[in-house]
Formats: sequence, C-alpha cells, structure tokens
Amino acid sequence: MTLAPRVVVVSRRSELDELLARHGTRAAAAYFLRQRGRDLAEVQQRHDALTAALTTVGAAVPTDWRRGHVDREDLPRFLFAPEDVVVAVGQDGLVANVAKYLDGQPVIGVDPEPGRNAGVLVRHRADAVRGLLRRSREVEERTMVVAELDDGQELVGLNEIYCGHITHQSSRYVVSTPDGRRERHSSSGVLVGTGTGATGWCGSVARSRPDPPRMPGPGQPALCWFVREAWDSPATGVALTAGVLGPDERLELVSESERLVAFADGLEADRLELAWGQRLTVGVAARKLALVS
Repeated sequence: MTLAPRVVVVSRRSELDELLARHGTRAAAAYFLRQRGRDLAEVQQRHDALTAALTTVGAAVPTDWRRGHVDREDLPRFLFAPEDVVVAVGQDGLVANVAKYLDGQPVIGVDPEPGRNAGVLVRHRADAVRGLLRRSREVEERTMVVAELDDGQELVGLNEIYCGHITHQSSRYVVSTPDGRRERHSSSGVLVGTGTGATGWCGSVARSRPDPPRMPGPGQPALCWFVREAWDSPATGVALTAGVLGPDERLELVSESERLVAFADGLEADRLELAWGQRLTVGVAARKLALVS
C-alpha cells in the first residue's frame, strides 16, 4: 500500500505569542507597548492574519493525506520524510530556515500578509494552497551552499553561511581561494551566499562595495563571498575580500581563533564550531531547494 503524502506546515510564533510568553497577560503586554508608543491592536492584527492563513492552509489539505505541524524553533529536532510536502507560512526567511533540513521535498511558501513581505520565497496566498498541493511536483530548483569541517561535520544553507567569532570580537583566520591565493585576516567574519541570498544579507554587503562581484542567479550553481570589515595590519591583509565560486570551487578558512562558528540563514543555535587550526571549506551544495512555483 502506497503511503499517503504528508503535509508539514511550518510556522513561527507571532509577535503576540512572544509578548505573552514574556509578559504573561494581554494587559501587561499592552502596557509594555503603550509605554513605547505602540498599540497592541497592531500586533493583534498581524497575529490574526497568521492564524487565518494557518486555518486556511489546514482546511486545504485533502482528507486522505496525513498532516503535521512544526514550529521554527523545533526544526533541528524534526524528522522530515521523503514523501512530505512542506508548507511554510510566514516571512521569506522561514523558507530558508526549513530548506536546510530538506532533501528534495517540495516547499510551498505562503505569505500571511501580502504586501508586507518581499514575497521572494513566500509567493502564494493561503487560499491557493489547495491547488498547489495537487501540482506540488512542479518546482524550480534553487542552489544551496554547504560548509564542511575537516572532521566531517557539515551545514547547508539556502541564503548564506556566515563564519565568524561567536561574539563581536575579531574573527582571525587564514582564507584560501580556489586559484591558490592565501591571506591572513582579522575581520567581522565571512559571508558565502547563493543567488537567493543575493537579495538578502549578501545583497546588503554588496551594495556597500564600490565594485562588488557579479551576483549569481537563484538557480545558477555559483556562490558569492564577502569578507566583512577586514582589518589591514602588519600581520593581516585586505586584498582577498570578495569573489565568486563556481560549481566545483571551494573557499577555505583555517581558524586562528578559539571561538569561531559557522551557521546558515540566521539559525545560530544550529552551528558548527571551529577550534584553533580547524579547516572549513564552503562551496555549492549537492542538495537543492525544490520551490513550488
């Protein structure tokens, strides 16, 4: 007997949920906001929009299909199955958050507040989900990025991977490019991003550069990389601070700090930790995001 597909809805707590978890009651949350010139009604409106979208998505799941629901914070502990169809309800970043835990499962991005989000990855309204589930194999593939430690650990991201010091202290490492150049750095860390990430953090860094490298497209098997705020000193340089990686090329970082970490797409809790002398290589991942168009 063929196993029925499972729809896994992914969401994160609303601002109202966060406020109530912190302050305990609506009255206390309203007072906290009022003291800062904000109104609970605005937060309630956004919460209601998310709730309505989740209700609509739930009603769209065929009765003979299985279903599941996972919060963003629980993604590292959730086991996705090959037959799953994932519906991410929230901001664009939520799709990136879930992508790293998937291996080819189709993802439908649902925007609960059309017009507020950019809609790069959450392209659909909740009322379109019923039809999208029936054609969930019609996807566009998006390139992902992978970081691998010399001890075999690896980390995958959709937008970018950041490597730097766990605090705001300087990140110290030696960077090596695919053409054999090497340089010792003291910086605010390194970003390696995809064409999808070119609209996010990497895009912000690129706009601050007078002559940034050409950013790849979302499906192009290439990456862009940037060193943030490199410090020029007798021991450290600033010549190798940006570039592009092809499909078979790798950027290499060798840690010269005790507390360097690497994480993907803003999920700092799910990270690799580099001891002094460990080597991290970053390049195009074999895995791709299957985004339902």
